[in-house]
Amino acid sequence: MESPEISLRIRERLIGANGEAGREWLARFPALLREVCARWDVVSLEPAFEYVGYAWVAPVRLGSGEPAVLKLAPPGPESVAECAALRLYDGDGAVRLLEADPAAVALLLERLEPGTPLADLEDDTEATAIAARAMARCFRPLPANHEFPTVERLGAAFARVRAANGGGCGPFPVDLFDPAERLYFELCASQAPPVLLHGDLHHWNILRAGREPWLVIDPKGVAGEPAFDPAAYLRNRVDVEGDVTATALRRIAQFAETLGVDHERVLRWAFAAGMLSALWDFEDHGDAEERWLALPQALLPFI
Repeated sequence: MESPEISLRIRERLIGANGEAGREWLARFPALLREVCARWDVVSLEPAFEYVGYAWVAPVRLGSGEPAVLKLAPPGPESVAECAALRLYDGDGAVRLLEADPAAVALLLERLEPGTPLADLEDDTEATAIAARAMARCFRPLPANHEFPTVERLGAAFARVRAANGGGCGPFPVDLFDPAERLYFELCASQAPPVLLHGDLHHWNILRAGREPWLVIDPKGVAGEPAFDPAAYLRNRVDVEGDVTATALRRIAQFAETLGVDHERVLRWAFAAGMLSALWDFEDHGDAEERWLALPQALLPFI
């Protein structure tokens, strides 16, 4: 079985996010893949998925004939948290974890068929309803002495931008950055008792499946209040219906009702965490893309 080439897109993303460590991991990738395939009896590889975030993910087939998905990524806290979250979900509402090596950051996952993403659903109201129900199933009590990242820790990007820009906000509009930073940590300080959240539940992390109509993939595993979790979905496909503000407000109302959480907290988290996402993208890719500011800009008048 030949080692596949990693696409230029994935290489650029891994290096952008991990720097020299990403380059070193890419050099080790062929040997890592061979070792994992031998250990888990992977006998054939199919072309890797195009949309994979910051990992190499490909459909595979095992010696038993069972289809599966293999995921390899550079070491990091996100990958450790994903593995721990999938173990807790144990296939309930989420893709099933078949095998895992947290040290090597290798996961063997159930293959979801047909595996088409929620993004393919044209009716955004229906898609949001599906996402809200899927999200509610992801909430779990946190284990004692857990190591899942907290929403407070995620917010460290605000301080990193400040430190890199002499206390300023760099390429970001001050009228968005300043209130988002203030509000983010106000929400952290006043949040409800934390639970396990998916942490990145957007349109491409909810897939059609066989054993259930929809299952989630790629949990980040975050400790925080439920009202935080809709933010990832809300900042994606914001222009799907043309009017960003109207779409965002309708979605927020849907999430608040289905999750049974305070409407204002969903809205405020969406604004603050939407800005935080733009900071992460800047840190990974070196530019402040306007598209990631669309949601904070739309919600600013309501903050």
